[in-house]
Amino acid sequence: MAIRAAFFLPHPPLIFEEVGKGQKKTISATVEAYMKAAQMIAALKPDTIVFVSPHTTIYSDYFHISPGEGAQGNFAMYGAPQIAERTEYDNEFVLEIIRQAQKFNLPTGTQGQREKDLDHATLIPLRFIKKNYQDFKSVRLGFSGLTASAHYEMGMSIKAASEELQRNLVFIASGDLSHKLSQEGPYGFNPAGPEFDEKICDVLSTANFSMLFKFDKALIENAAECGFRSLLMMAGALDALSLKSDLMSYEGPFGVGYAVASFEVLGQDKNRNFLKQYQDDLISRLESNRRLENPYVSLARAALEGYICQGREIVLPDNLPKEMLENRSGVFVTLKKEGDLRGCIGTFMPTKANIALEITDNAIKAGTEDFRFEEVSLAELPFIEYSVDILEKPEPITSVKQLDAKIYGVIVSKGHKRGLLLPNLSGVDSPEEQIKIALKKAGIGPREKYTLERFKVRRYQ
Repeated sequence: MAIRAAFFLPHPPLIFEEVGKGQKKTISATVEAYMKAAQMIAALKPDTIVFVSPHTTIYSDYFHISPGEGAQGNFAMYGAPQIAERTEYDNEFVLEIIRQAQKFNLPTGTQGQREKDLDHATLIPLRFIKKNYQDFKSVRLGFSGLTASAHYEMGMSIKAASEELQRNLVFIASGDLSHKLSQEGPYGFNPAGPEFDEKICDVLSTANFSMLFKFDKALIENAAECGFRSLLMMAGALDALSLKSDLMSYEGPFGVGYAVASFEVLGQDKNRNFLKQYQDDLISRLESNRRLENPYVSLARAALEGYICQGREIVLPDNLPKEMLENRSGVFVTLKKEGDLRGCIGTFMPTKANIALEITDNAIKAGTEDFRFEEVSLAELPFIEYSVDILEKPEPITSVKQLDAKIYGVIVSKGHKRGLLLPNLSGVDSPEEQIKIALKKAGIGPREKYTLERFKVRRYQ
């Protein structure tokens, strides 16, 4: 016994008449599909149901699993306290998930719970299921701010736990799709909304989970969704399995996309190991790029890899460009993994004898001393991408109009407090946003008086 099936399910509170007050009929296809999914789950008679919710405790660098013997919740915040459910947690399964996650070096546990009560993204599927079947225990966990691979690996950890304990398991990925399908929706309209939903529906109907690793991050962010990472974890739980997939319904009448999809496990299929395929392709691409990389990036990579592998700083190569050995400048080294920031450390002004030493020092610190992240591990090194920014001398300015987010970086200062933001960063499109982020980094309030400087960089990547 192991995982038997998985379901991608939305969580619109108005699906219940007591909340929707007649709006339920507007999403009748979703209601009908939900009822069918619940009946399918009842027929499988699972021992344990794992619920992944985007509205439980979420951390940027940690997968949180709800602790305790169980939990309950209701829809009082939606004016319907009579809609209530309780579930008992499978603590043996929780401990095994944590043990399996350790094999992937995934930070996972039950510490840091913020809200014990069941959230609506768990309550809605739970209520539909319990109308048909009650003889099961639950596991509730949230996703994180970690990479796509980490979420897939978390799903693989859940699959491994079910195999180790011989649990008859059903996996529920709770999530809505875009919240920007129409101007009348909760967040207005963005063209990314319909595009995102169309691509996700294609994945749901075909079970081609390899496509999840190809989604543009800007598309995901602009779509304002809450189900993508739940889906990634579900895909990991179905790794290397043959599936019968069915997109049972999709609709978005309120400007939010609701999809119901089922994935029945038919057997093993080693060709559906999508994470391994993705990582093999990624390593191949990065190795190809490294053969052509410039000396600035090459030095940053050699410095961090040398320190992680050997525990010491490297000796500078003899063939470095003259500028790197004779000139001094502030330098920022940025690390990314699968397109996500993995570390960034830099100096406003030069602190070393030359640019080369500035690069090596900041590369090591970016991988080991950025307080926002754990130290880069040996296993991560093949997946790290580097960029090096050489800062030109800052110049004072008096107005935001003298900034351009693509051309100039910005420095904000008030006394000993200083905050810097590099130019041409993904998702930072205006000087006003640059300043806002820089002020937050410096710990300066937006209404305090501060000075502005701008600077250009030479970026190597």
